[in-house]
Amino acid sequence: MTNEDGDSGRKMIRAVQYVRMSTEHQKYSTENQAEIIACYAEARGMGIVKTYADAGKSGLRLEGRVALQQLLADVRSGAANFTVILVYDVSRWGRFQDTDESAYHEFICREAGITIQYCAEQFENDGSLSATIIKSMKRAMAGEYSRELSAKVFTGQCRLITLGFRQGGAAGFGLRRRLVDDRGETKAELNRGEQKSLQTDRVILTPGPPEEVELVRRLYRMFVVQRRTESEIAAALNAEGWLTDLGRRWTRGVVHQILTNEKYVGNNVYNRISYKLKARRVTNTPDMWVRADGVFEGIVDRDFFEAAQRIVQDRSKRFSDQELLDHLSTLLAEKGWLSGIVIDEVEDMPSSSTFRQRFGSLIRAYQLVGYSPGRDYRYVETNRALRAMHPDVVASVTQQIVELGATVRRDEASDLLRVNDEFSTSVVIVRCNETPAGGLRWKVRLDQGLRPDITIAVRMNAGNEAIRDYYLLPWTDVGNAANLKLAPENGVVLDAYRFETLDPFFDLTRRSALRAA
Repeated sequence: MTNEDGDSGRKMIRAVQYVRMSTEHQKYSTENQAEIIACYAEARGMGIVKTYADAGKSGLRLEGRVALQQLLADVRSGAANFTVILVYDVSRWGRFQDTDESAYHEFICREAGITIQYCAEQFENDGSLSATIIKSMKRAMAGEYSRELSAKVFTGQCRLITLGFRQGGAAGFGLRRRLVDDRGETKAELNRGEQKSLQTDRVILTPGPPEEVELVRRLYRMFVVQRRTESEIAAALNAEGWLTDLGRRWTRGVVHQILTNEKYVGNNVYNRISYKLKARRVTNTPDMWVRADGVFEGIVDRDFFEAAQRIVQDRSKRFSDQELLDHLSTLLAEKGWLSGIVIDEVEDMPSSSTFRQRFGSLIRAYQLVGYSPGRDYRYVETNRALRAMHPDVVASVTQQIVELGATVRRDEASDLLRVNDEFSTSVVIVRCNETPAGGLRWKVRLDQGLRPDITIAVRMNAGNEAIRDYYLLPWTDVGNAANLKLAPENGVVLDAYRFETLDPFFDLTRRSALRAA
């Protein structure tokens, strides 16, 4: 109803409706909610002038509920041209685990002179004592429903784990997800991003393409028999043109994850990380893990897997507990946050599994260095932006070299640039990190596997938005160091390689071009 006046000539009460649907039950579809709300509004002389809808959104938190956020923002700003908010019932307003949060959002509206009416409830939200008591009970019941549902779902997932069924997550390189019916018969292979459509269907892990399976086995042989490091293995796979299951280049961390993940020997491990009821992500101790051994067809011999774990563990034996924590504290100071992937990507850092074994869990190690893990996406977002920038930087460098008359050929396998077929060049973008004290630091990783003749280290500014300067690093001078840690000023020796532009490198290519001519 959008008419300004009703049939009786009364002034229409301007109202908006808020509808929310998660995946709980069809009775809570937004269409069903809107139908009940429309009947309620018509009986009370209200006209619905706007709809705020959150489809497919959980009611546990305000985060992610864009429509409710907009509704509250309109109320706070004074832009609301209505006096009533119509909601199907208390649970649609939210299943907040703290009932005070639900009450707070309603208080914001009431303070602005806007009332909330729950159309399907058996009480009028008129501020009376009985309404207040019933509403409080309904809020508590809405939150308790989510807690009970979460416990039931978790129990069911744990049972499926012990039966050998996969519970979420990508299969990983060398493995595939297979959809089976309730009789265990194969229905289809699931591609990345695809999910089952029937509640009775299940997902299991199976070996992937033979060439991927053989590469995983070869990766273990390189680590166990040849005693090559994760970084050396990653460099070798990149040089051969292999990509990960995500279509990306191999890194130390990716190799390490394959070497330490039990799914490659057929074990099903669950509940390593908890994220229940939209609460903070928690890394659980091994005694809380749910596991079933040998329920998948493994693609790595168990003896090889156990040998790889011994190698990983032996690497940490030379460190005392305090030395491990010192490493972790230093990394925290450089990065500003910690995770298993962040730890595993650092060449001279003990692996994340080392900290788990020594201290019982990563969370315990984090606590000992004064770090409380949360969901911080700054590091991820910065890396994503820098990866997007890398092709443009390489293209710019290449174009300028060609304009000087030199020839540049890109090696598809290694991604190195060959200048005049005389020397190789690698272009590396170096992220700027801010220490807790406010200082700026840069860490240049030199490719020990490919060993380019010259590394062009492109240092970013404090916000990682623009290029600050360049370091031209000849392998003959700095190649013995796997990583270079730079400050704004680095003394006479290192700063001899620092330049505001790439002119010195272009002079080198010009001389090379003249010799080639």
